[in-house]
Amino acid sequence: MSELPAVSTLKNVGEHVELVLGQDLATSPRYNDDIAPTRADQRTWSQWNVAALWVGMAVCVPTYMLGGILTAAFGLSVSEALWTIFIANVIVLIPLTLNAFPGTRYGLPCPVVLRASFGIIGSNVPSLVRALVACGWFGIQTLLGGYAIHILFSALFDGWAALGSTGEVVGFFIFWLANIVVVLRGSESIKHLETLAAPMLLAVAVGLVIWAAPKVSIPEVLATPANRPEGASFWPLFGGALTAMVGFWATLSLNIPDFSRYARSQRAQVVGQIIGLPLTMFLFAGLGVILTAASTGLVGETISDPINLIGRIDSPFWVVLAMLMIILATISTNTAANVVSPTNVFQNLAPKYIDENKGVLLTGLIGILLMSWELLKKLGWLETDVSIESLYSNWLIGYSSLLGPIAGIMVVDYFLVRNQQYDVLALYQDNAGYPAWHVPGFVAFGVPVALTLVAITTGFMSWFYDYGWFTGSILGGIIYYLMTRSVRGGK
Repeated sequence: MSELPAVSTLKNVGEHVELVLGQDLATSPRYNDDIAPTRADQRTWSQWNVAALWVGMAVCVPTYMLGGILTAAFGLSVSEALWTIFIANVIVLIPLTLNAFPGTRYGLPCPVVLRASFGIIGSNVPSLVRALVACGWFGIQTLLGGYAIHILFSALFDGWAALGSTGEVVGFFIFWLANIVVVLRGSESIKHLETLAAPMLLAVAVGLVIWAAPKVSIPEVLATPANRPEGASFWPLFGGALTAMVGFWATLSLNIPDFSRYARSQRAQVVGQIIGLPLTMFLFAGLGVILTAASTGLVGETISDPINLIGRIDSPFWVVLAMLMIILATISTNTAANVVSPTNVFQNLAPKYIDENKGVLLTGLIGILLMSWELLKKLGWLETDVSIESLYSNWLIGYSSLLGPIAGIMVVDYFLVRNQQYDVLALYQDNAGYPAWHVPGFVAFGVPVALTLVAITTGFMSWFYDYGWFTGSILGGIIYYLMTRSVRGGK
């Protein structure tokens, strides 16, 4: 500590702003080394690394199941469902790329970015909203990964198959440990994992298509009509489905700075996201629709998830190979999308007491708690009708209504209120310029959430909830802009 200068300073390194740490920040209760701005030499992710990140996150079991959710729950045809997924991911690119800007320029993680719009202490509220969603997804993805491990071991060892659902629970904890180890090794391990996983995952997709091709007609699948009532209007169904699909990555539209802080340049994060996200989501969701339609001819019944479908292949070699790749795919999704964000959030709560390792472990433990009911059900210790599938589909609109306003506020704050300028040193200190609680941020967040609750409980203005991400982000952004401009609440 004595070797540090007394006062922290900033310096420009190309298009990046880099922190030169001094004793004032090093001793601040709002700072630790893990949520500090990344150094310029840590910003090594090229556009291909960013694209691989998105391929690694998008090629996962939930993406595979999206088309089926849209056709079954929203009454869309297969072609309508696929176009909805593509359009939604083009739309979600807007907040993703915009909210990535402060991360790339200043090297800041998401919770520190939120300090500008919600206050030094207040940032913990939207951060925890995001973290809780991430921990829930972490638990769901870990269940899926544990099931893949169970299928893998069942193909290798006859005795393991006899364990039944108990083997799935053991697989859950094996998979849980693998995720924790990857994240504890740091951002470079995530970058290398995503870069390795992306081509292997695409190979699995191609292999599944080759396997299914003789028993399915793609034109016939794409021509499958909608199952909505005759005469039902397409547009209300499309609007709800579009909101749900935007909500699928509404989480990352908030905490994308957690990754863009490692990007080489703004061009790298923008181009990488454009390359990696929309087409990957469209193609893998399309693969899910086609294989689900083909599953009856392939195995004699309709199966909507790839783990179960591959487990029916009558070849231990291909089952083992495919399961290994699916396990890798799910780890690459889970570590990036569902562990990094809450880890930074928990550090933001108490930087001097919670470091990165403790944040990772907290995330893992909360993920176990949130999925404990499902684990107990698999062990036969609990009876419940709640299914992972219903939880998964009901979340998509629900949490997008919470996260939409936060995304809108972040964009407006950085680009319109602060003109892409942060006082980085003040973001890591109390009473240094940013308030502890920024009232405009909470009003702009609270009003859309309150209207959403009214819509849910009374049915009045139900459209506000049905289009929750859009209504929330637009209204939240407008309220925030008007309040900060009128009271000059922003620094």
